[in-house]
Amino acid sequence: MTVLIRPAHDEDMDAITAIYADAVLNGTASFELEPPDVAEMKARRAALIEKGFPYLVAERADRILGYAYAGAYRPRPAYAFTVEDSIYVAPDAQRSGAGRALLAKLISVCEGKGFRQMVAVIGDSLSEPSIGLHQHMGFAHVGTVRNVGFKKGRWLDQVIMQRSLGAGATRAPV
Repeated sequence: MTVLIRPAHDEDMDAITAIYADAVLNGTASFELEPPDVAEMKARRAALIEKGFPYLVAERADRILGYAYAGAYRPRPAYAFTVEDSIYVAPDAQRSGAGRALLAKLISVCEGKGFRQMVAVIGDSLSEPSIGLHQHMGFAHVGTVRNVGFKKGRWLDQVIMQRSLGAGATRAPV
């Protein structure tokens, strides 16, 4: 059965909130320590959509397997053509192809919107599945910021990966 990638809707937010809560409580992909509630997750999604960023879900048999979105990499105007990606997949749907399908669609949508660079800020340098997914999708490792988060009793790194979108830096943006 194939994975459907589509824009997220308000009715998806309960499932999205549950997926993120698991990542916050049981993983190191997010440096949040307390999972936000549905209202906060809806507000975060609305803020991204309002600014023209994509927010997607992976669905199979009417079940949300994961979600992904792009947002501003940094707030200064010179960064306007660079986005940061975020991808979260339900624990029982990991390694199902949902993350790869989400990232592929997110890249395509961002290219269509004229963005030129995508940056992945991966929490925890031990997150081999996320690092591997990004490598497979054309991201290059551009740095590691050491010991910048403390969660689950240990210091965590952030791995920075980057991928050009569309024309990348070969010409000025329009």
